Amino acid sequence: MTEVALAFDEVERIPAVAQDVETGEILMLAYVTEEALELTRETGMAHYYSRSREEIWEKGATSGHTQSVEEIRVDCDGDAILYLVEQEGGACHTGYRSCFYRTVEGETVGEKVFDPDEVYE
Repeated sequence: MTEVALAFDEVERIPAVAQDVETGEILMLAYVTEEALELTRETGMAHYYSRSREEIWEKGATSGHTQSVEEIRVDCDGDAILYLVEQEGGACHTGYRSCFYRTVEGETVGEKVFDPDEVYE
């Protein structure tokens, strides 16, 4: 089987969407570098690249709200990936199950599953 070539951008990152493998719910969007993707493949746990902290991080290392990656898919252009995950707890650092918890009008439509003040003291 031939591995798919990925088209990392000029800063060596591509977007990664995390989707709940059971429900199909879109949980979050983040970025990965080649190293973050390799760590994900090696460990089975989602790793991303933090643009604000400029470092690789493992999802849930601080909060305990982990993502076990069941499958990794690549889009047709090779410039984005999809992590199909088993989500433990909330995916969003604000306490919601999904980062996509509000409408463009500002209405909250998602479920809050933890208090970030208690998790990120």
